[in-house]
Amino acid sequence: MRSKTVAVWLALLGGTLGLHRLYLKGLSNLPAWLHLLPTGLGLIGLERFRTLGQDDRLAWLLMPLLGLMIAQAMLHAIVYGLTADEKWAARHGQPVQDSGWGAVLGVIAALLIGATALMSSIAFGVQKFFEWELAPASAAAAQSDSRSTT
Repeated sequence: MRSKTVAVWLALLGGTLGLHRLYLKGLSNLPAWLHLLPTGLGLIGLERFRTLGQDDRLAWLLMPLLGLMIAQAMLHAIVYGLTADEKWAARHGQPVQDSGWGAVLGVIAALLIGATALMSSIAFGVQKFFEWELAPASAAAAQSDSRSTT
């Protein structure tokens, strides 16, 4: 028996590690184990950001991976929670169970967390991209200004 509510909450709380896939498809599910790589890289980026500061280029490349993994886990939680109970039962070969409010509350939490993680990752990545794209141009402009004043 695979509970839809348990799947939603596993995706919500441990989806970046693939726990929801391990619950639904078993320990032999390769994509579940592949969740560990981008999540780990994102955590390394977060740690580099905390220790080396916001100008570390490797940190800003790796941190969005964590945000995207959080967003995909929340998307899975939303999809699981919004799947009709009859369709869920048919997909997993079990009798129909009423999922109740646990799945609904999980979907609401996943929507809030997922939207925040996705928008933060996009904003951080785009900001750093433009900062480093514009930095050489502003440095060249400052250097030409200093030459013209002398």
